[in-house]
Amino acid sequence: MAHEWRRGDYLISTDKSRLDLAVIHGFITTSYWAPGIPMETVKRSIDHSLAFGLYKGDSQVGFARVVTDYATFAYISDVFILEEFRGQGLSKWLMEVVAAHPDLQGLRRWLLLTRDAHGLYQKTGFTEPKTPERYMEKFFPDVYERAAKE
Repeated sequence: MAHEWRRGDYLISTDKSRLDLAVIHGFITTSYWAPGIPMETVKRSIDHSLAFGLYKGDSQVGFARVVTDYATFAYISDVFILEEFRGQGLSKWLMEVVAAHPDLQGLRRWLLLTRDAHGLYQKTGFTEPKTPERYMEKFFPDVYERAAKE
């Protein structure tokens, strides 16, 4: 079931049929976290996530997605507001909506990675890991570039 939230001229919706994949891919493929990501990978990531589109009228102006089991864990990814719509508090509102989504309540752990938006995420309760020594990762920063060459 899709959920919607309104604020002035803006709408946040979890209805995946509203998503503008060209806008989402266009932003993410030029981001610092997933440069060159193929469109098919973006589609697959959305298919397997809870997606939040932010719209002004019929135009998508922002996005976030949550990878979750809906019981214990959520990973927030691909959060963005198009540059021309920044400075209006939309990213804070988007994160508040994500955090308040009824299907994401009572989770034991939320996780995200950011290079430069720590202040935004702190506003919705995120902190630095309490036990960073427990975290491990497998990281392949050039996976999309290598795949494109094959």
